[in-house]
Amino acid sequence: MVSGSNRHVRLDRLGKVDNVPKTTSVMTMKIDEARALSSVIRALGTDQFGAAIDVLLGEKVSFDLSCGYLFQFNQSAILIHNGYGQSVTEKTLSAYLRGGYLLDPFYVACVNSHPAGLWRMTDLAPDSFFSSGFSISKDIHPCVSSEHGTAIEEVGFIIPIRPQVAIVYSVMRYLRNGQFTQAEMQELTVMGPIITALFEQHCQLSYSSSLKEEQPTDAMLEDAFVEILQGRLTGTQRYIAKLLLQGHSNASIAKLLKISDGTVKVHKHNIYQRLEISTNAELFRLFIDYLAKAT
Repeated sequence: MVSGSNRHVRLDRLGKVDNVPKTTSVMTMKIDEARALSSVIRALGTDQFGAAIDVLLGEKVSFDLSCGYLFQFNQSAILIHNGYGQSVTEKTLSAYLRGGYLLDPFYVACVNSHPAGLWRMTDLAPDSFFSSGFSISKDIHPCVSSEHGTAIEEVGFIIPIRPQVAIVYSVMRYLRNGQFTQAEMQELTVMGPIITALFEQHCQLSYSSSLKEEQPTDAMLEDAFVEILQGRLTGTQRYIAKLLLQGHSNASIAKLLKISDGTVKVHKHNIYQRLEISTNAELFRLFIDYLAKAT
């Protein structure tokens, strides 16, 4: 587990370093924080960047796992930092990158121009997300229990690059180690401007060629879902199926589309008929089977 240090320093006019009590009103920076920040700056544009960021943030809060993704609407997700260690198998990560990310609340937030900043996944997820197939499936979700439900809490920085394009840098903690406290969230929030500037620069240095030209987009048109759902649905049906997969209830879908619950149920019935299934679980299985195909 990454952990912090309590040493504080102050520079006088001659550049001498003095110990400063933690309660001082003078602006301070820990020695280890300063060293960690300098390491991140040196790592910009290299493969060592993600690990360096983890060390920097670890001076503020403890966490177990981390990851960074570049999300673009209608484009494959790009893994820009793998801080999962041995906790996530290559098979699971491959399935997530093949299409599992489409159901991730952080991806959905990014392509819907969600406000920048630090967010808990629980604040972004739809109303039925944590009982959805994605949330409880170890096949495509990088951080879930081997039994049932999520085994971690995830908080992430959303860093918009332009409309429907954003970076997400997340840190995660196993629930057995406790959730992130409000004080810890405040510590992370204070680091937000630094984290944002560093990731923006790193993305510019390492991933500028991966950024697609900005194009008008329609949330109902996402090529991956056309293929996953086998082209057997109308545009509206495909969009509703996507919302179901992402963890929305009938009531949530009705509110989003400004239609009645009854109309949603009719659409679901027609979706099931066209796909020759009868439950949401079977709909999710179609999604899993697609991701399991050889690339």
